[in-house]
Amino acid sequence: MNREAEKVKEITESTPDPGHSETENQTPSPESAKPKEKRKRRFGDRKDGYRLRTINVMNKFMPYVMPMRCDACNTFADELDVTNADRFVKSQIKEGKKNFSILHVILAAYVRSVAKYPGINRFVSGQKIYARNDIQVVMVVKKKMSVSSPDTCIKVWFEPEDTINDIYEKFNRAVESNKGDENSENSFDRLNKILCYIPGLLLRWTVKLLSAMDYWGLLPKKLTDLSPFHGSMIITSMGSLGIKPIYHHIYNFGNLPIFFSYGIKRHVHIKDREGNFISKKYVDLKVVTDERICDGYYYASAFKYLKKHIENPVLLTTPPEEVVKDID
Repeated sequence: MNREAEKVKEITESTPDPGHSETENQTPSPESAKPKEKRKRRFGDRKDGYRLRTINVMNKFMPYVMPMRCDACNTFADELDVTNADRFVKSQIKEGKKNFSILHVILAAYVRSVAKYPGINRFVSGQKIYARNDIQVVMVVKKKMSVSSPDTCIKVWFEPEDTINDIYEKFNRAVESNKGDENSENSFDRLNKILCYIPGLLLRWTVKLLSAMDYWGLLPKKLTDLSPFHGSMIITSMGSLGIKPIYHHIYNFGNLPIFFSYGIKRHVHIKDREGNFISKKYVDLKVVTDERICDGYYYASAFKYLKKHIENPVLLTTPPEEVVKDID
């Protein structure tokens, strides 16, 4: 049995029974700045990514055949065995990690998959394919869990070296700073409010102007950093609403290439090899992707890698052994 398998087995056997802890989560200390190797920007690169010049000719041609993101949508469905992940989540809650959930496991598995398969973090803009400079995850959250409560968008930046603990701290910090008072506004809310002051006909042309600027890579970085339509992926939890996942479209505006949606946990009784019934927990996952950024074999490899880490979350407690860089 290899080291990873032994590690998974050890955490599965040693995970305590489900329970709830009254221990309060400590406020994480401010992150120290990590020095990043700066890539020299060349003609044709954008503020949010660099143009792929060595990508194969078929991929180069596809954005001209399918110029809009809605032309290039592929849908994908799978079920995730979260039996181990559920035990792992409960053990983290017992250790004092407030609101730790399957969402953190999925996010950490996605970030780990980008570290191994950076091609899923590409995007198409102006009929060209780019490798994104960082990992940005977008999510719509309610300020309070009620029908009348307003929605807002959060965007969280991750590093490919992040462990699940890093993911938990960064994501929860962003969520907590945007929940609570329904009258409070974040930067996205303020930008939205300013745009809505523009009369309808002019607003339509404003959006067209912004789209043209985005096509040529002329949008200010401050604007793309605020935009929920620009990022590595967007995720929604249908499980928190008590329903199954949906296929959610990706947007023509901006450059988001992937939309994740996952549903409620369900219990399944299956037979093991000895013919005994055992109980398993599953979560259904539905994904919509932009097929222009990489081929089906690459996507399949990345999703199998993601699924492996969701089903064995202990692998996410340590940094990746290697971070793969995308092609030039």
